[in-house]
Amino acid sequence: MSEWKEVFDRNRLIPPHSQTARQAQVSSHGLKLHFKQIDGLHVKQSEEQTALRCQLRVTLYDSGHQHFFGRTWKSGSHSVSGTAGQIGRVPFNEGCQLLYNIQQHTTLTPIIHLIPPNILVSGHDSIPGVAPPVDGTDALRKPRLLKSFSCVLEGVRVALFPSVEVFESDLLQLLNRDCQDTYRGAEVRSVVVQERRLLVGVHNGWGWVEKPQVLVLEREAVGSGAAGARGAGAGDSIRQTSMEKINDRLSLRGSVELKMMRHSAFSIVFQLQYVFSCPMAGDGQMTSTAVHRAAFMQCVCWCVWSLFSNPEGPDDNVCLKLQSGALPNPWGVMVYSSNNQQVNSGKCVIKFKFSSGVETSANVVSPVSPRETSPTKKLISASQDENILVPTASTLQSPRGPTLSLSQLAATSRYPTMSHTVGSPWQQQLPSLLSPSLMASAHQLSHVERPGAGSIAHLELSVQEREGERSEEESEIQELTFNPVHAPVITLGTHTAGSSRSTSRRSLAQLFSSGFPQILDQQNQVAEVLDPSEPVNFDPQREEADPLQANTLILQFLAFTRVPQAGVHSDWPNSVHFTFQLYRFPPVTTERLKLLDPERSSRVNVKSPSDSPCVLNLINKDGSLSSGCPGLQLQYRVDPQFLKPGERVWFLRYLALHSLQIDVWDSESLLLIGSAAVELKHMLRQGRAAVQVCHELEVITTEYQQDASFAIGHDSKHRAFPGINVYTTVKGILHLRLGNVGCRVSGSQSSLALPPAHSHVVQPSDATQGLAGGVVPALTVLRLNASNARRARRLPETDSELARLLQSTMREVGGAMLHKQDESEEVRQRKMDRMAAVRQHEEQRVTAPFQDNANLTRHRAERVQHSRDLHLIEAYRERCKAQEITNMLSQAITTKHTLYATLGTAEFFEFVLKNPLNVPQTITIECDDPELSVIVKSEEWRYFKELTKTRTPLEQEMFHQESTLTPQVYLRPKESLHIPFKYQSFLCGHIRPSQDTKGLMISKSLQMGQKHLSNTIQAKSIKVQFRGEDGKPLAICQVNVEPTPHVVDQTFRFYHPELTFLKKAIRLPAAWDSTADGSTTLHVRCSDPNVICCATNLTPGEPQDVYLKVPGCPSPQIRKFFITIFTDLWLAAPAQIWQVYVHYLQRMDLSCVCGTLSWHSLVLHGTQAIRRVKCYMSHPLELQVDPGEVFALPAQGVQDVRVGVKALRPGSRFFYLNVLDVDTRQLVGSWLLCITCRQPVISKAFEIKVPVDGGKGSNKKISFTNPYSTSRIFTLSTDHPDLLMFKEEQFQIRGGEMYTIGLRFAPTQNPGTEEILIFINDQQDKNEDTYCVRVQYR
Repeated sequence: MSEWKEVFDRNRLIPPHSQTARQAQVSSHGLKLHFKQIDGLHVKQSEEQTALRCQLRVTLYDSGHQHFFGRTWKSGSHSVSGTAGQIGRVPFNEGCQLLYNIQQHTTLTPIIHLIPPNILVSGHDSIPGVAPPVDGTDALRKPRLLKSFSCVLEGVRVALFPSVEVFESDLLQLLNRDCQDTYRGAEVRSVVVQERRLLVGVHNGWGWVEKPQVLVLEREAVGSGAAGARGAGAGDSIRQTSMEKINDRLSLRGSVELKMMRHSAFSIVFQLQYVFSCPMAGDGQMTSTAVHRAAFMQCVCWCVWSLFSNPEGPDDNVCLKLQSGALPNPWGVMVYSSNNQQVNSGKCVIKFKFSSGVETSANVVSPVSPRETSPTKKLISASQDENILVPTASTLQSPRGPTLSLSQLAATSRYPTMSHTVGSPWQQQLPSLLSPSLMASAHQLSHVERPGAGSIAHLELSVQEREGERSEEESEIQELTFNPVHAPVITLGTHTAGSSRSTSRRSLAQLFSSGFPQILDQQNQVAEVLDPSEPVNFDPQREEADPLQANTLILQFLAFTRVPQAGVHSDWPNSVHFTFQLYRFPPVTTERLKLLDPERSSRVNVKSPSDSPCVLNLINKDGSLSSGCPGLQLQYRVDPQFLKPGERVWFLRYLALHSLQIDVWDSESLLLIGSAAVELKHMLRQGRAAVQVCHELEVITTEYQQDASFAIGHDSKHRAFPGINVYTTVKGILHLRLGNVGCRVSGSQSSLALPPAHSHVVQPSDATQGLAGGVVPALTVLRLNASNARRARRLPETDSELARLLQSTMREVGGAMLHKQDESEEVRQRKMDRMAAVRQHEEQRVTAPFQDNANLTRHRAERVQHSRDLHLIEAYRERCKAQEITNMLSQAITTKHTLYATLGTAEFFEFVLKNPLNVPQTITIECDDPELSVIVKSEEWRYFKELTKTRTPLEQEMFHQESTLTPQVYLRPKESLHIPFKYQSFLCGHIRPSQDTKGLMISKSLQMGQKHLSNTIQAKSIKVQFRGEDGKPLAICQVNVEPTPHVVDQTFRFYHPELTFLKKAIRLPAAWDSTADGSTTLHVRCSDPNVICCATNLTPGEPQDVYLKVPGCPSPQIRKFFITIFTDLWLAAPAQIWQVYVHYLQRMDLSCVCGTLSWHSLVLHGTQAIRRVKCYMSHPLELQVDPGEVFALPAQGVQDVRVGVKALRPGSRFFYLNVLDVDTRQLVGSWLLCITCRQPVISKAFEIKVPVDGGKGSNKKISFTNPYSTSRIFTLSTDHPDLLMFKEEQFQIRGGEMYTIGLRFAPTQNPGTEEILIFINDQQDKNEDTYCVRVQYR
């Protein structure tokens, strides 16, 4: 710490003015202040010229607030040049007249985080983290960073003297006493501890290298082998023993990862910070559920630890003494100091385990040389410390907290998978760009163990599972006990012919008699019905020869069949809506649809209505049901007006190989029910007029559940974590009808709708069109290009700045500038003004001169103003003349080319560049957009030429980039050369970068005339200039980018706690295109620049993993981005495009006992306006909420929402709670409830045998005795309500008496054994007794 303290004390700064600091920008940038010389320094004759030396001192001063800040910089001593008695000159640095300049210093950007703001430094200052120059010159001219390494702090514990309880009690007592002394005579409410924080950051003595991490500490009472209880604040009703009070401490759940550099001044700084809150004094009208509290923070103690203070390197187990009092600290805040600080000095400590990936011994304090490489070593594992550092609570009783990522662990599905082959003669008949890759069908899986779950497999893999496959030396990376609940990886072929769930004929007859609209062809004949279980024989030649070139795709959502679920009512869901994206059409969110219950039959032996299809009916905006036809029908027309040239084959490939993924949502709660997938191959007409097919799709979701019992490892190096069961469940059956109706296309429609022919060679025009001299006939104007013919307009209409300066014409032009009038209306207004001027002139002629002297003065003033405006217009013309001439000359050498770009697809073209001069030229190619680049590698150029069948010459080493980063090419006199270009964009959707409006343009393509194209890239215009050696352009290529929507192959949805990183790994089957040597090349790109996305290249046969690291957002925001996957080396066209949604929720960890109702509180913050909201739960039978009905959420207020949890099964589960605005159907708040349910204490156990295939079930009785002396009311419940029912769910017995409980066991068809728990609770739903019944079905 001595080295850090010396640097810290030497570089302390005066902070800027508080108001200036608040108004300053967040980011800092470097400025270079160059002092040249000082003139005017008078030298006395008595002073010797050689002995006179001067020094320059520079200080920052805020003239607005009259405040010095920063520190004073001192230069070295410099001699004064000149003779005695004359004005001297100090080279470089001093004098009466200081000559200097200031400019941006962009080379400081890599090290700007190592230098605090508002400080003056020079190249001779030693900045920790910056390598010294090799040649001894200015280190800031080209600064170099030292190599960094990662280190991890685990098991962070803070022990306060004499205990946390006593320490906080004394602290609160002092705070309350201070409040009473400050506000004497007023009602002062007590201050309580709201939160305990630990701030951890890396400091180099000058400033923070990165912003310190703010971590939440929790109280942990340590007993003799008992689990520690964590308190949320003062007032916790947790009972502790005397031993626990002595050994309680503050602990951090999870680890802390930091970036360090090997420099002696780099140290880790800790600060223990308490957050206090005090109820604000109101007017007596505040309810108990909405209490406003004022919060404030206070630094309690802090410490610094240097990794390099020990010559032998840092210890694995570190114990630091916390200090307090009036000492300078990096935060510049006041630190709490108790009365007995001198007595208890050094007894408040912080302990942790340190590990890093490199050697951190003290002999590497000096900066490393550029040639030195960071050694790769295994992670240093810390051994077990003393008992105060080892948590005695089990993993189940002490779950991981908010500092851990939600999705670090994701196990794969327990259903084995196999991939289908896609080999067909059609693959060889398609062009190379459109041929189906193996990756297009890599996700077409079907599981073989459970056909009732559909052919959907979960292909997620956690990062930790990959780590677990590594060597034993790296086993310290721990798996996390938390997983997301998200939509599964939906693959091709959800429906299976052998599915155990099938709709009865009676239900189908009732369904199709509801009056759904029929699918008819152009002759009003019913479309041919296809069997979804039969294979499709596809013939591309038959599709090409079809006279009906237009297709109308029809989707009909008919009905939804409920499947009984645990934790929800039998009538769930009540209303649904769907989201999906078909081909290149915009994403669709349908309207809300009501589930109409089927008519109940009077017969006894009929199928339960819950298993019958519920017809879908459209819900109007006012909440009423639509009186039209039932169901929902959507149509998509695909014709030459929509398709690009050559895209028809691509569209047919999409129908033949792809499946449509549909997400099903609960419209009332906005909770995801599940996802379904349907094959589109039956929509291929194959020469028929119209086809239709009906599907019964299983709506499936993936759920996670943690077992209550798990194996504990005996090795001290390995920690035990609960096992996670991952399984897919069927949430319902979606009845969907697909159709395709063929239509004829008129010749005019097909010719006008198509964009210009796509060419990969851009040839500049030899003769440019323009206007010749003399009179231009009207016919000539019509024949010329519209870009070369312009209608004359008045100058004030062309320049708004000029219009504001012209005062005499404001009355005439102002209206035209504000309101764009039609041309005919403008001409009419001009004629009316002329007529009014003529009449006014005639009236002035008959008026006597002596009667209107005022008019004469007014006319003189107008003539003066008019003359002034004419001079202003003349100056404007002279200023704009050069610019307009330059623009017209640039148009003469400009060639326009249009690209129809799609996300991730590389658009290749060649520009023919000709040297028009008689001398050789080295031409520099400049482009103002990074997405359009020159292909400088000959291998890449050859690849795209073969891909696009471009028969043009190819040269090796054609470009050179010596002095500049822009490519240059040498051309002989009058020589023409093909310059290859590639346009490729990975940005689209909601994460477009902001750019100037001058580079944006409106899409003019007819196929882009649709609204809400959120899945497209931006339309823009890019200019490529070819400049000669004199800097003048020889040619200009203007590339107009027309956006085209892309196809989404897969959609993922993840649910994750807010403001935390989502780390996910998605495993793909080993079914990729391989190279000649058998290796597999996989490249991934992400549309969001803030998302880290990468892939692993393994040996042949190994599965591929795509890793994601997504930054967090506040709840309830949703982050949407796209992932493009390439299998070729040059990333020509994506083999797959994934759409990823990350839903961010507020996380809350809840603990309860199985079968017991426990209440917890959530804080709901109001928005800017008052709202009518309601709470919705994912498991209403296991969750209760208060208030349960619609309530008013005050603006900018706080509402206390109480959540009651009564879990029926032990283990860890994940529930959801959404708060919706009932008027706008918007999501106001969203919570992820992590429920940890413990097994209750079983008082009695029974065992019975129930026959199988009996059909009647079994009736049993057990006895219960009231242990109390008074009469009590008890309630009964079970963890298997589907297997056990009670004769009476509530009963009352007197004290000491016995009651017989009647049990009814439902019949079953499968033999086996099941353990059923019976909960006997009191009136408050607290558990009194728990019985376990072991049922053997034989």
